[in-house]
Parts: sequence; C-alpha cells; structure tokens
Amino acid sequence: MNPVLAPAASASLIRREVAGLPGYDPGADPDEVAALSGAGRVIKLSNSEIPYGLSPAVAEAVRLGTADGFARYPDPTGKRLTEAIGSHLGVPAERIVLGNGSENILELLCQAVLDPGDLVVTQAPGFSLHEIFPRVMGARVEKVPATADFGYDAGAWRRALAAGPKLVFLANPCNPTGAILTSGELGRVLADTPESALLVLDEAYGEFARPDPEYPDALDALRALNRPWIVLRTFSKAYGLAGLRVGYGIASDADLVQALDRVRTPYNVNRPAQDAAVAALGDRAHLADTVRRTRLEIGRVTGLLRGAGLRVVPSSTNFLFIDTGRRSDEVARALHRAGIIVKAWREPGYETYIRASLSTPEDNDVFVRCLTETCAKDEL
Repeated sequence: MNPVLAPAASASLIRREVAGLPGYDPGADPDEVAALSGAGRVIKLSNSEIPYGLSPAVAEAVRLGTADGFARYPDPTGKRLTEAIGSHLGVPAERIVLGNGSENILELLCQAVLDPGDLVVTQAPGFSLHEIFPRVMGARVEKVPATADFGYDAGAWRRALAAGPKLVFLANPCNPTGAILTSGELGRVLADTPESALLVLDEAYGEFARPDPEYPDALDALRALNRPWIVLRTFSKAYGLAGLRVGYGIASDADLVQALDRVRTPYNVNRPAQDAAVAALGDRAHLADTVRRTRLEIGRVTGLLRGAGLRVVPSSTNFLFIDTGRRSDEVARALHRAGIIVKAWREPGYETYIRASLSTPEDNDVFVRCLTETCAKDEL
C-alpha cells in the first residue's frame, strides 16, 4: 500500500505560477450568512443572478430532456446549439465555440494561445479570471486602469497595446463597474491593437447594454477586419441560466475554434444546458422583459443610493459598483449580519468598493436601507 504524501511533499509538486495565484472569490456562502444573521431568507447580490425566473420555454425544454437525457452523453459538438446561435447572429456555425460558461472559453483561449512570458493586456478594475487564467500559463499581465470617472483611458490603452501583447481581454460592459465602451472608443481599441494579438471582447453582460444607443455592435465592427478576434457571450446572465453553465464565443475564423476544440474536454456543455440554451435563444420576449425590468431597477436603485450620498458608477448591466467610503470587507461583513451578500472588491486601488447585483424591487429596497445605515455608522 502506497503511503499518503505529506502536505509538504505534495506542495513541492505544484507549479510556482499556480502556487502564487489568488483564489477566485464567489462571494460568501448563503448558508453561513443565514446562520450568522438568523435571517429567514438571505438576499444574495454577489453573483449577478437573475431574480425573475426561467423562460417557460426553457423550463419545458429541460423537462422534456430529462426523460432520457441524463443517461447519455451530450453532443460533443453542440451542433444544434451552434447552428441556432449562428442563425440568430448570421455567423457560420463552424465559427462558434461552446463553453461551460464563457469563463471556460477564457481558460481555453489561454491554454491554446499563451506561452510562458507572453504579455496579456486587460483592464482595471476587472474580472479576476482575465488575470488568473493567463498567469496559470506563466504569462505576464498588464492591467490598464480606468479614468477617475471609470471611463476609457485612450492614452493608457494605446501605450499598453504598443508593448506587443499576444492576448487582449476587454470586457464590454466592464465587470465590475458596469461602464460601457462606446462605438468610438471601441474603434480606437481596434485601431491600436496589433494585428498579431488575439483580441477578446467579453460581452457577458451585453444583453443589458444593447438598448443603449452608445453601446457598439462588436460583431459589425469586427466582421470586416482581417485579424484574429473572438467575442464571448453567455446564457448565465440576462438569459438566467447561471446554474446550467453554458456560454459561447463567436470567432474571426474556424481555425481558432478548431484550436480551442483541441484543448477543451469533449463534453464540456451538458445536454440539459444545450437544450435550455436553444429554447432561451428562441424566447426573445422573456429576454426583453428581463432586460427592461433590470434596467428600470438599476436606474431606481442608483438614484436612491446617490440620494443617500454614496458614489455609484453609472451601470449598463444588472449590478452596481458602489464606493462605500470604507473598507469593503468590513461593509460586506456588516451586511452579512443583516442577511445580505454582496461582493467586496479587493483589487488594489478599489478596496472601498462593493459590487451588488440587483434582485427584486423588494429585496433591493432592503439592500438600500441596510447599506445606507451601515455606511452612516461611525464604526462597523
């Protein structure tokens, strides 16, 4: 019988790039917050989940698929879903790649493209996996800060892109701020990004922003360019399928998709997720209603928080980036005692901010009251 390795022995096997990585922060555990607060129901605002329920078409598709779907592997190519997405967007299906959420495609891109020492450029504040996945591969990451009002700093981006990155991650709308890159700003990014770099536009929250006339149609802007690019989207956010984990990418060419297929696991999107995504894509009325209700709440809650003296970044998503004026960890813990979960932002330079995804109007009113009371206290 082989002896169990001591912790020190197993630790010595871990690559140094992995050993030094920060952990991904999913937010506090709802059961722990419930026990701490004694609240009958925890208000979870940490993960950008949609509170309005499933599309009836999705619920029916999942119900019909469960009869024999769990005993068989899903289609490894996701043909039905890629064809539905391709038809919806006017893109050949062979230029679409599926992922276990769009973050899975971020990981695949880094595995397929990056060598140790390669440069990756992304934004700050930003989505942590835009930094973590490149660092796993031994790449260097340069983060370009936003302007003081969380806008696009054209000069800073131009200088960073001139350094010759191999991969560029740019979220539009930005996670965690909710700010958008306008058509003109996107045009400057495209002009400044070297043609040798792979440009990755992460549009996980794009459905919420599309009603904004300033929000660019990235696919239209990219179609005519003879350069490598990929646009990432997901069914986890506006479509409300976070628990099923299905995202997709629209690539500049089929060769890039084939490269990603070589490094992904063959069954990375399960059968219920594929069925649900096809149904969700077809229920445009449910999507439109979700986006409408979300945008109304974003405007209403932003007004309430600003009226209470808090700084709130203008958001084109379903979440708000809020400056609490004190350490975000302390504010988050105080809210836990009230049965509310938000994400404390720990990125250097933004440690007083929290990100809160909105829920129903009733839940949001409780959040506004508890947050303003918390921030008004002398000590937490």
